[in-house]
Amino acid sequence: MLRQGGWRGRITLVGEEPHAPYDRPPLSKDVLLGKRDATTLDVDWAQLGVELLPGRRATGLEPGVLHTDAGELPYDSLVIATGAEAVPLPGADGGHVLRTVDDALALRARLVPGARIALVGAGWIGAETATVARQLGCEVTVVEAGPVPLAGALPSEIGLRMAGWYAEAGAELRCGAAVAAVETGALLLSDGSRVPADEVVVGIGARPATGWLAGSGVELDARGAVVVDERLRTSAPGVWAAGDCVSYPSARAGLRLTVQHWDHALQSGRVAAASLLGAPDPYDPVPYFWSEQFGRMVQYAGRHAGADEVVHRGGDEDAAWTVLWLTEGRLVGLLTVDRPRDLNQGRKLIERGAVLDRALAADPGVQLKAAAA
Repeated sequence: MLRQGGWRGRITLVGEEPHAPYDRPPLSKDVLLGKRDATTLDVDWAQLGVELLPGRRATGLEPGVLHTDAGELPYDSLVIATGAEAVPLPGADGGHVLRTVDDALALRARLVPGARIALVGAGWIGAETATVARQLGCEVTVVEAGPVPLAGALPSEIGLRMAGWYAEAGAELRCGAAVAAVETGALLLSDGSRVPADEVVVGIGARPATGWLAGSGVELDARGAVVVDERLRTSAPGVWAAGDCVSYPSARAGLRLTVQHWDHALQSGRVAAASLLGAPDPYDPVPYFWSEQFGRMVQYAGRHAGADEVVHRGGDEDAAWTVLWLTEGRLVGLLTVDRPRDLNQGRKLIERGAVLDRALAADPGVQLKAAAA
């Protein structure tokens, strides 16, 4: 984006991993399934005049200087895009995480037919990994501390509706089960029971990878996210931030948001580059993400927190369905299961703050855009 925006100066791209930049969503899908070994982005960095410095970890920051484990790098402008890191099991050592391509390749080697796989966390990554493990013939048990899958991300009634997907796929789901320890050949639960496991995979969330910014003067929030303004500028002069590591103000939501999904990383990176070049447009998109799990495409747009009304398109007996969240009649969020048209139309309706006719919106036979008042 810097080159497209007209920047002709030097650009240096520093990354802790030894690989060139790559795409992460396929890691829990095609890479685990063995369909792909790498997801490297098809970019000719040399032709763009970008100096790649892989395998180099940022260790600190002071005005005009980025400190790394291989020496100092002076800068005129800096964009922080260090992303997020997997949250480890509290009080329990062990278990694999799925965050990088090396994580995916290491886990793939262990997903063999008959292997007993215990997954900690029935969130998005847990569900996607369970899907692949079952496709590869593994015995899968998913342990979730909450009462239903996705308890921290969606209302419980939605998670309850998804719980049946695990049994349909031949995976055992244990909710309300906390982990006490990872043992050799088993996962010990807090109630004293054990889940036999040849491999344990932990997917209980992620946190901003910003520990290296301690003492830098860059403001962080209570969760460690980089605090930015509406143009993704940090509190430090000449420093911007984008992606999973930022907390940005959303006029649409009326509060600051930290979003850790691919679409946000893509869009915020573009806006940070444009902002660095002087563009005045604020960053406030409709959040969006997707997940492929148990043969279903699950998509979400907007934000349901704070909504005062829920409208369902499709009943419990329907394989494809949509949930709409409204605030004072305006569509503010939706989740779709195998209804991509609803998602595409709903995203545009949220963008323009459309008010919906509830009766039309509840009819899955009516196009969602036709329910806009």
